[in-house]
Amino acid sequence: MASLSETVCHQRVELARKGENPWLICQMPSGWAVMCDKQVQPGYVILLPDPMVGSLNELSGEQRAQFLADMALVGDALLAATDAYRINYEILGNSDQALHAHIIPRYQSETDERRPLPIWFYDWHGSPDFMSGEFDELRNRIREEILRVL
Repeated sequence: MASLSETVCHQRVELARKGENPWLICQMPSGWAVMCDKQVQPGYVILLPDPMVGSLNELSGEQRAQFLADMALVGDALLAATDAYRINYEILGNSDQALHAHIIPRYQSETDERRPLPIWFYDWHGSPDFMSGEFDELRNRIREEILRVL
């Protein structure tokens, strides 16, 4: 098992602290909102705590409440910034064993076969990378919605 300092999540937090994270949306009270590397769904966001911890259970009650509130705030921002009809929230940590929340907009435009499925069944390899630049405008809209509330 990788140590906490070796996880992708930890590396992304370090980049955000240095102002060098190209996926960064904005800093939040509990950490950092960043665009997911693979935009399997347009607007797919990851919330990273700062400081990094291994799981939600390692946070104090107040820190835990803030992280979950920030997660919901990102969801609100996605609803305002996109035409998503709902938001899926997932905290897994099985592969990258550090706390991070997946905040995934879901769209009516998804096929009837795919709409009920978790995002993990979608085509990850065929999905566009965030770095392609085509998502900058969307990231800016999400940022504006988050900052309007913070």
